[in-house]
Amino acid sequence: MTQTAPYPNDPRIHVDANHLLRLGARARALSLLPRQPARSILNGRHASRLRGRGLNFEELRDYLPGDDIRTIDWKVTARTGKPHVRVYTEERDRPALLLVDQRVSMFFGTEVYMKSVIAAEAAAITAHRILGQSDRVGGLVFSDTNVAEHRPQRRAAALTRFLSSIGAANSALHAALAPQPTLSLNDMLTEAVHITQTSGLICLFSDCDGLDARSESLLRRMALSNDLIVFNIADPTARILAPDLKLTVSDGNAQIEIDSSDPELSVKIRKSMEDRLAQLHTWSRRYGFPVVPLTTSEPALDQLLRLFGHRRGQK
Repeated sequence: MTQTAPYPNDPRIHVDANHLLRLGARARALSLLPRQPARSILNGRHASRLRGRGLNFEELRDYLPGDDIRTIDWKVTARTGKPHVRVYTEERDRPALLLVDQRVSMFFGTEVYMKSVIAAEAAAITAHRILGQSDRVGGLVFSDTNVAEHRPQRRAAALTRFLSSIGAANSALHAALAPQPTLSLNDMLTEAVHITQTSGLICLFSDCDGLDARSESLLRRMALSNDLIVFNIADPTARILAPDLKLTVSDGNAQIEIDSSDPELSVKIRKSMEDRLAQLHTWSRRYGFPVVPLTTSEPALDQLLRLFGHRRGQK
């Protein structure tokens, strides 16, 4: 018998393809191009890392007054005795691959939304904007046992199929899921490394649980040849436990109770979260990719508009 998810119509718990499709109209102010608003999180020390579309070599021609001297080909100029410039044109589009974590570990939230919902909404908003920039968009949607692969395309129908995969994976999550072989964060990153090429955009939407030394190598490889953005999704209570909070956590068969009045347990949980975030930011500085912090306490769109430099209500 097929199990149905509880609260199927509550968008704080589950989202479907129709909900994700509607987000596009409200997110037109966002941009993932190198030129960012002054207050955008993608400005500052990471601005130079957003390379945008690549350049195609078109021709070699004589230098003309007004040409940028940086385009002069000095080897050809020395060989011919006449100044020559190299002419480039911007690529028509670039591929974007969105990695969307919809494993059962993301089905958690103590504020307003589940982490899985914030990941789904943020990925959908990003996908809408990438297609709106006339770039190709696709992605990998990860559940605990399956990966739905969508090769980047510049077509509305392809975007709809991608969002449908996200919605299906999100709607399938529920607390009664039985334990199954689980795809790890490194499995997700490895799959992305295998199918990405160069000069593209890669966005990871996850709580980044499971970071280790191998994760560093995979993130480095992606960041060196592509624009990489990590959307790190956190639940505030997982970071700061109220002194009287009791949580029951279940894997579908067994369950444990987390009592935050136990100071030793609270310290361990907080330290684990802080260490993971510190490690991620260390790699961010080392390899030049931005980390965009998202929380379960407010809608993904409101957070993205603010983080990307738009004032409240400026949409």
